[in-house]
Amino acid sequence: MHQADTAAVIDKPTLDLLIGALGEDGYRVIGPRRSDDAIVYEPIHGLADLPVGYDDVQEGGYYRLNPTAGDRLFDYVVGPQGWKRWLFPPSERMFAARRNDDGMDVDTESPAPGKLAFVGVRPCELAAIAVQDRVFMDGPFGDPGYAARRRDLVLVAVNCAKPAATCFCGSMHTGPRARGGFDLSLTELGETEHGGFVVECGTPLGEALLSRLPHRRAEAVDLEAAAAVSKRTDDCLTRAMVPGVDALLKRHLEHPRWEEVAKRCLTCGNCTMVCPTCFCHTVEDSTDLTGRSAERWRFWDSCFGLEFSYIHGGSIRREPSARYRQWMTHKLSHWVDQFGDFGCIGCGRCITWCPVGIDITEEARAIAASEEGTGS
Repeated sequence: MHQADTAAVIDKPTLDLLIGALGEDGYRVIGPRRSDDAIVYEPIHGLADLPVGYDDVQEGGYYRLNPTAGDRLFDYVVGPQGWKRWLFPPSERMFAARRNDDGMDVDTESPAPGKLAFVGVRPCELAAIAVQDRVFMDGPFGDPGYAARRRDLVLVAVNCAKPAATCFCGSMHTGPRARGGFDLSLTELGETEHGGFVVECGTPLGEALLSRLPHRRAEAVDLEAAAAVSKRTDDCLTRAMVPGVDALLKRHLEHPRWEEVAKRCLTCGNCTMVCPTCFCHTVEDSTDLTGRSAERWRFWDSCFGLEFSYIHGGSIRREPSARYRQWMTHKLSHWVDQFGDFGCIGCGRCITWCPVGIDITEEARAIAASEEGTGS
C-alpha cells in the first residue's frame, strides 16, 4: 500500500481530527508530550497535547529540549522513553495464587489491555517494534500479554525532518524515512511547502482512517517535497555504524578495547533502560505473612547488573568489561544469529543517555581500526 497513488495531503488541524477519530473508535491514543523538559510518550487527546514548537539537542551524555520560533509539531527526535513500555511494561503480574481447603487457586488473568494507537512513531522505532515482535510473538514461546497489547495496535508514523547528532539510523537501514510497518505515515512539510503533512497509507486500516478525514490527493510536487525532507535528514546524519559489525565483533571477543571502555562504563544500565529493543527481565515471587497467597511479577532488568548473570556459585560476568561486551555483541552480532536482524535500530538513545557519553558506534570503529592497523 505504501505507494504514491495512496498518498494524500492533510493540514495541521486534521491531525487533531485523526486523534479524535481514534479515540472515538475506542483506542487509547499515546503520543509525544513534553514533561520534565523531555519528550515522553503518554496518553494524548488532541493536538494541544503535542509539544508544538520544540526541537532538541543531543550528544553523548547530553540532552536539551529547546523552544523554537515556529509552530512545527515534530522537529524533536527521540527522548528517553520508547514505545516498549506500552507493549512490554516495566512491571507486570504473571499470576496470583491463593491456598484454599482443596489446594490452590491460580489466577493467570491479566487486565484487558484495551486497544492502543501510537501517534508520532519514528521510523527507527517502527523497526524496534518489529524486533520485539520477533522476540515476543514470532518465536516458539510467545508472550500472551505482549500479543494482546500488540494485536489491535494502530501505528501512525512520522518521518524525521531533522536528525539528532546521536542518530545513526541510516547505517542500520531503519530511517530516517519509514518504508513499512505502519498504518499511516506522516511527513511534516515546511512553510515553503505550504505546511501540513503528506500522508501515506500502509494498511487497509490506514486507508479507512484517511477516508474519514478531510484531505486531498497528493500531487507530484507534494511527493517531491516529502522526499526532499527525508533526503535532507539523511544528508545530515553524522554518525554511522561500521559495515560488517556482526562479524567484526565475533572476531574480537578478547579485544583490549573492552577493558578500555570498562574504565569509563559505570554499569548503571541506562543504555538498556532507554533502548527500545532490550527485553531482559527478572521474575520475583512474593508471599503474604500467612503463606496463603503469592504473586509472581516480571520486571525489566539489565545485563549490566552484577546479579543478572548470577548462577550457583556467583556471577559469570563479574567484570564491567564482560558486561559491556555482552551487551554490545548481543545487540550487534549474536542477535543476528538469534533473530536474523540487529538488535540495534540506530536511535542513538544509548549514546545520549549514557552519563559518561560512551558511543556504541565509536567503540565499533575503534575495534575496526585495530584491524586496519595490523593489516588483518
